[in-house]
Amino acid sequence: MGARFEELDFRPTPMGEISLRRRREPVTGIDILEVKLGEEFLMSSLFTVAEVEVARLALAELGGAGLSVAVGGLGLGYTAKTVLDDPRVGDLIVIDAIGEVIGWHEDGLIPIGAELTADPRCRLLHGDFFALAASGDGLDPQRPGHRFDAVIVDIDHSPRHLLHPRHAAFYEPEGVARLAGRLSPGGVFSLWSNDPPDEDYTAVLASAFGEVKTHVVRFANPLQGGESANTVYTARSSHSSARGTTSPDS
Repeated sequence: MGARFEELDFRPTPMGEISLRRRREPVTGIDILEVKLGEEFLMSSLFTVAEVEVARLALAELGGAGLSVAVGGLGLGYTAKTVLDDPRVGDLIVIDAIGEVIGWHEDGLIPIGAELTADPRCRLLHGDFFALAASGDGLDPQRPGHRFDAVIVDIDHSPRHLLHPRHAAFYEPEGVARLAGRLSPGGVFSLWSNDPPDEDYTAVLASAFGEVKTHVVRFANPLQGGESANTVYTARSSHSSARGTTSPDS
């Protein structure tokens, strides 16, 4: 068992001070990793169910092999690892705006990092996911115009609770329509949210995608007792330009 509290790294970044720490959780008696940006908790290894589900639910919508996947937000790596655990995935690009987070994985401060960096299918890209999504060349600078079978995003707390105001355009109708154009026909966009399902955002997704679902992901909360819940949105592009319909699944 490690020390009760250990700060593994602390760095100033353009988005604020970011820290990686390991602490022993007194309720569970296990060591957990936590990432904070300023005073906000971004993620914890104690709560990873929804980070896994945002990838699993997206890939469950897809058939075929050699899937091309983009993940926005690296974090502790659970979403990326879930993508790579699917043998149908042919290539994965993981985009994170904070180079220090990528460095934690490359330097072995985060256990999953060794697996991600050793997998030839996986590439970690230091970049602004939202700027790339809005650009004319698309998400992968090495493959301008490339279309993905799945785009999976876990960055902001929710479409309404953003880490930075400049992210807002991504969740508006124009940004959602542009994202739909980054997907192959029948491709899937999935988004993690810490908030309950948002009907207005679901309607925005439905305006650009052929099928939209909301999934309420419940998991045990050993700190507060009982259950907590996150939301995963999945939106599948149509094979035509027809306006989509909404299919809730909660």
